[in-house]
Amino acid sequence: MPPNALHHDYPWTSPDLPLVVSAPMMKITMGRLAVSVSANGGIGFLAGGFDLSSLLQNLSEAAEYAKSTNVHLHNGLLPIGVGVQNWGSSLPLLTQALEKHPVAAVWFFAPTHLSDLLDWAKSIRHLTNERTKIWVQVGTVAEAIEVAKTTKPDVLIVQGSDSGGHGLAQRASLLTLLPEVIDSFEREEIDIPVLAAGGIMDGRGAAAALALGADGVCLGTRFLACEEAVIAKGYQDEVLRVTDGGTSTVSTTIYDTVRGIHGWPQAYTGRGVVNRTYLDAVHGMGDMENVELYNEAVKMGDAGWGPEGRMTTYAGTGIGLVREIMSAGDIVRSVQQEAIQVLQKSASKYGKT
Repeated sequence: MPPNALHHDYPWTSPDLPLVVSAPMMKITMGRLAVSVSANGGIGFLAGGFDLSSLLQNLSEAAEYAKSTNVHLHNGLLPIGVGVQNWGSSLPLLTQALEKHPVAAVWFFAPTHLSDLLDWAKSIRHLTNERTKIWVQVGTVAEAIEVAKTTKPDVLIVQGSDSGGHGLAQRASLLTLLPEVIDSFEREEIDIPVLAAGGIMDGRGAAAALALGADGVCLGTRFLACEEAVIAKGYQDEVLRVTDGGTSTVSTTIYDTVRGIHGWPQAYTGRGVVNRTYLDAVHGMGDMENVELYNEAVKMGDAGWGPEGRMTTYAGTGIGLVREIMSAGDIVRSVQQEAIQVLQKSASKYGKT
């Protein structure tokens, strides 16, 4: 696809810089973060999650923040997106919120059945006369092909197994998943922009994804250590403390269990930092006792996190690369600049004859 195709739909981004997107993370990436990312040339997503009852209020606050920072509407749309976990969400609540505050994109994730996305996409496209673009996140080659042929999204997000939070329990890392999806699209003559997600923390990861064929990158865990994130200090401190994410994080359902979240489709698990909740479950503690202990940890506030804590720290395997808190704008710019430097250095090093 032409390199400026995404810029056409999202004109506040630069056609000359890698596209950087902040992924929607429930209750953490809200209006201020989303607007700040877009204000600095990326695309920020406000997390709707699976309960959209507060989405209208959250979008109203995002719109007010955009006004206060001189971030203008584009084609009548707030220059941000909204992320939706389809399995538990209400389409009427989504349309009600978007009627009042239409946004540039809606990111669909984790429907109970992929066919469920058809009605969601049709409704949003009709609501805004196709101005709001449809993004869909997938985790396998088969999902990518099916979604591309049925829902026909404007953007496809390919999420590899290094991602934090929820994703398919069985999937490959971006290193193999992304190029296989792109190869399959070429064979099937499918022309949809593909963004990479899962394990990208800095410009080096972005450069690798771009070299694999991505049209842009989505970062989640990196934005946990962001000035604009709505996040407890205990959670953020854990993100900065933990290293070696391949061993210090685990993909499991126990964190959903203790938090009382039971609706995720069976194919999904959540990756978070190993803590006492997980270790006790592995060693035979029953769910009821674990829930009780978790609820006690909640009352402790920030002290509920930490090596011996029980509070959930959803994060990807690249958590050890997150070493400092930065503003959203600085994260976007640093990823873009470092990615370009890495790609130029590689071209210079291996382009000699």
